[in-house]
Amino acid sequence: MTYVISQPCVDVMDRACVEECPVDCIYEGRRSLYIHPDECVDCGACEPVCPVEAIFYEDDLPDEWAAYQTDNADFFALNLPGRDGPLGSPGGAAKLGPLPVDAPLVASLEPQETPPD
Repeated sequence: MTYVISQPCVDVMDRACVEECPVDCIYEGRRSLYIHPDECVDCGACEPVCPVEAIFYEDDLPDEWAAYQTDNADFFALNLPGRDGPLGSPGGAAKLGPLPVDAPLVASLEPQETPPD
């Protein structure tokens, strides 16, 4: 895995990173965005455009959000309604659109307060 989306994205999902990603590897869950660890090319284009500073290179992920590295990868192992098996590596977020699930850690969180405009 290269880049990880952490807690500040939960319930915010600004999507500036999605528009900046040249390989379409940022997927939308119900409450958070997720970077596909096998599709990301480690370009770093997503990190500086995140308005809530939720994206980190894996080696720079703060200890308080270390669990998001596993949770981000777990999102792609979820069994989705209407699919045979896990999401896996579908090769592009745009063709799937928003997905009705979140990884376990994100799904377990209380609703996050949205920052003011």
